[in-house]
Amino acid sequence: MASLRNSSTVTEFILVGFEHSSPSTRALLFALFLVLYSLAMAMNGLIIFITWTDPRLSSPMYFFLGHLSLLDVCFITTTIPEMLIHLVVKNHTVSFVSCMAQMYLVFCVGVAECILLAFMAYDRYVAICHPLSYAQIMSQKICVRLVGTAWFFGLINGIFLEYMSFRNPFCRDNHIENFFCEAPIVIALSCGDPQFSLRMIFADAIVVLLSPMVLIVTSYARILASIVGKASSSGRGKTFSTCASHLTVVIFFYTSAMFSYMNPRSTHGPDKDKPFSLLYTIITPMCNPIIYSFRNKEMKGAMARALGRSSLTR
Repeated sequence: MASLRNSSTVTEFILVGFEHSSPSTRALLFALFLVLYSLAMAMNGLIIFITWTDPRLSSPMYFFLGHLSLLDVCFITTTIPEMLIHLVVKNHTVSFVSCMAQMYLVFCVGVAECILLAFMAYDRYVAICHPLSYAQIMSQKICVRLVGTAWFFGLINGIFLEYMSFRNPFCRDNHIENFFCEAPIVIALSCGDPQFSLRMIFADAIVVLLSPMVLIVTSYARILASIVGKASSSGRGKTFSTCASHLTVVIFFYTSAMFSYMNPRSTHGPDKDKPFSLLYTIITPMCNPIIYSFRNKEMKGAMARALGRSSLTR
């Protein structure tokens, strides 16, 4: 403890990210990530606009989809703009407070998205297995409460995870081997024994990731059992198409999140962490609107109407 007190306190972190890449590689990455970020913002922004303004998209599924796109916009805005700046400037430092704020926002939005994806699976289960009671079970009031629950747990769980990440002092290495402040990497830099914090983060990830996953798997298992026994071949095809888009999003998001927060630190490394971090911070938010829109006739029609109105106003 005496040696910890005598050590200098960390006041800023250095995001190593792609610092060791050549200038030409960084320029290429900047152009690539700028295009991906712009596409993700534009497509998610369009989905938010049409799900909140088009009266034809008034069902609970599109209400949830609009909030999923809002979470995706928050998620990528928390991490990607800073990465783009660091790809073109030499100063890769972030203040201690900025790192804390970024981690809290990632925690908050990530947890809220995990819970919202589970509620979206439940919505599909009710719509397909209990169509006559769907309007009553998934009323507007219930949908608002479910979305509010996702945001609430994200906010509260973010406070807990933030405390566990910064409960120990930081007085040694301040180099973060990633392009944003990711919790397991930051905790490993703290003084003292980080194992307790890492174990608590792992336990929290089990609850936050696996509990919604149980609801998702249960919902789709019941959907599968229902449509195999009752629906015609054309009805099965339509149902599978509707559910496949949601399952694709779930697989993308949960796979990358589980690797980042449920794997032992001994299996991590810069070459492994960055690809998975990119998957859930920019690839998944960009793919979500593509997956939902191109597999849904109503969404494609609403997008065409929205783009047609904007072209007429010019």
